Amino acid sequence: MTEYPTSQEGPQPVASGGRTDEPGHGTEELGHGKAPLPAAEAVRTHAQPQAADLPRPRATAEAPSASDGAAEPGDADAAPGQGAARVRAGRDGAGRDAAAAAEAGSARTRDGEAARGTGRPGTAFGQGAGGSGSASGPVSGIGVDATIARREGDRLRFVGAATRRIARGIDLDEIVLGLCRATVPTFSDAILVYLRDPLPVGDERPVGPVVLRLRRTDRLRPIDEFTGAAATAAAGAGIAGAMTPDGELDFSQLALVGPQGDLPAAELCEIRPGGALAEVLRGVRPVFGSSAAARAALPELLGADHPVPRGQRAILAPLRGRRRVIGAAVFLRTPERPAFETNDLLVAAQLATHTALGIDKAVLYGREAYIADELQRTMLPDSLPQPTGVRLASRYLPAAETARVGGDWYDAIPLPGSRVALVVGDVMGHSMTSAAIMGQLRTTAQTLAQLDLPPAEVLHHLDEQAQRLGSDRMATCLYAVYDPVSHRITIANAGHPPPVLLHLGGRAEVLRVPPGAPIGVGGVDFEAVELDAPAGATLVLYTDGLVESRLRDVWTGIEQLRERLATTAQLTGLDHPPPLEALCDDILDMLGPGDRDDDIALLAARFDGIAPSDVAYWFLDPEETAPGRARRFARRALARWGLEELEDSLELLVSEVVTNAVRYAERPVTLRLLRTDVLRCEVGDDSPQLPRQRRARDDDEGGRGLFLVNRMARRWGATRLSSGKVVWFELALPPAPGAPGTPGAPDRR
Repeated sequence: MTEYPTSQEGPQPVASGGRTDEPGHGTEELGHGKAPLPAAEAVRTHAQPQAADLPRPRATAEAPSASDGAAEPGDADAAPGQGAARVRAGRDGAGRDAAAAAEAGSARTRDGEAARGTGRPGTAFGQGAGGSGSASGPVSGIGVDATIARREGDRLRFVGAATRRIARGIDLDEIVLGLCRATVPTFSDAILVYLRDPLPVGDERPVGPVVLRLRRTDRLRPIDEFTGAAATAAAGAGIAGAMTPDGELDFSQLALVGPQGDLPAAELCEIRPGGALAEVLRGVRPVFGSSAAARAALPELLGADHPVPRGQRAILAPLRGRRRVIGAAVFLRTPERPAFETNDLLVAAQLATHTALGIDKAVLYGREAYIADELQRTMLPDSLPQPTGVRLASRYLPAAETARVGGDWYDAIPLPGSRVALVVGDVMGHSMTSAAIMGQLRTTAQTLAQLDLPPAEVLHHLDEQAQRLGSDRMATCLYAVYDPVSHRITIANAGHPPPVLLHLGGRAEVLRVPPGAPIGVGGVDFEAVELDAPAGATLVLYTDGLVESRLRDVWTGIEQLRERLATTAQLTGLDHPPPLEALCDDILDMLGPGDRDDDIALLAARFDGIAPSDVAYWFLDPEETAPGRARRFARRALARWGLEELEDSLELLVSEVVTNAVRYAERPVTLRLLRTDVLRCEVGDDSPQLPRQRRARDDDEGGRGLFLVNRMARRWGATRLSSGKVVWFELALPPAPGAPGTPGAPDRR
């Protein structure tokens, strides 16, 4: 523990001038300053010089000076012995001054001894007990003024360093930790920080009682203290073992409690309206623990069983933010250390003010970060669909913790005919505006996809929408449609990095797609290309944040991505593709330090496809015999697949849906059956009007078809297309023979 010399400690005599280079008298750590020479000792040193130090009479041969009483130029009428008389007078005056100073020093020494007898403590930052007085004579006055100035300078330097450390924190815990580390042990030996629970945000007006929760405690304590058996004994002694013989509380002797070594104090404190603690907090200014208000407030805050230090060894400082008090800090000193002085209240006020304002900013920042996270989360899909014939996985990484929102997005949209649209885009910027524009473009893309427009048409409409949002709304986008039946994929690009296709054998290739212009340019045509999508292949869509940074250009990053995919496939094995989730994690592992300049959106699609043997497709002319033909085709397909158990249900539902389609269609009606994990039936016609389910009256001849579909089908729906509509429904497949729960299955219990 750092020693603080006071006027009662009797410092060693020093050389003339009061300077020393001995240990203990040099510059202490920030906030304490140099140990000043007590005022009484300073007076004694300067006012009682030794005989060798007294002014000596000058020889007559020396040139006389003005201070020696020599005649000035032009003073020719001066008597010859007048200079010597002046020298004697000066010597006598110096002796009288030295005697007076010695007498004053003796008086101040007696005062210091009296102070030691009464046990009066010293003060912080090196102030002695007699430092507040003024010594007789100009020399001692200058020494006292220098001591006060040095002590005040140390205090100001400590406040500056402490507030800078507090201001470095960006979140709540960092700010509170900065306060504790800055004050212990420089300003206090222990600190307790209480904050409101919950903390109010902005203009919120909390309802219910105001509760303070102990957020953090800290204190100076030797490393080897209370270890082993000593720790057990100290814990058993409790607060009683931490009392000094004089009945004062020594916080350095308190056993630590809690996982973080907290001081034994109340964890929660409910502020009673009109109570002593409420009055102190309402007053905003720090108060000594010895004041009448603090003597009643501290037990309410710390707990009735927690003793309060005597004298000015505790400061209760309210933490007031911009609009209200948000907590309190308690600074404590042990009996071995000088008590707080009046100017320390100003220090505590500065620390409390900076801490409270920092907490206010941290709470506001936390709310903004939460809003940004929620906005980004709601703009992106909560979960990806699981369409037939394709498996999906995705990742999203923000650019940095301080920029949690951005314009990158991805999406997977189921389409009629068991197809799926894969979308990835990037809006310029990393702000809330970029995220909002991204949300509008994503919603527009979903709406256009449900119309079953070609990919190039979708990008054209997105370009028009971006121009309506503003002249500077720029974005890149890649839109692809995968058909699991034909094993083909159609891709249109608007200035986005090309996708990478990983084949089953481990070969990775960058797909050659038209680059196109970014969305928002206007007046640009978009081209689409149709490519093979073999079963077992993996398509990787991404944003430029994955492949471009300050350390590499975009094409170098794309080549590194291609090599990474090929290496991963070879490690997994050439006969089966790598797992999608592990593949996404491995792709992100290629990012090194300095590679995160932009947010990243990643979408991986594994193409499983639907075998041609699991697909049945027919065209039906819009005539009265169409429902009967549809029932016959359905029975043949079920017989080929061994699903005769579904004949009755499928025939009834197919007949109802085809009958509705023939009633409004002018061109041939399409009928398609797909066998995957379910049996899916799709009926398409050229009428854009979607069917609606309604409850038929008892005397109505129609209106019950969709009611039957809704009751018997596992799922059903209708989708409007650019050339009409598609009505579909799904039936659950019967369990396979021998499966658990089926008749004749072996008992596995």
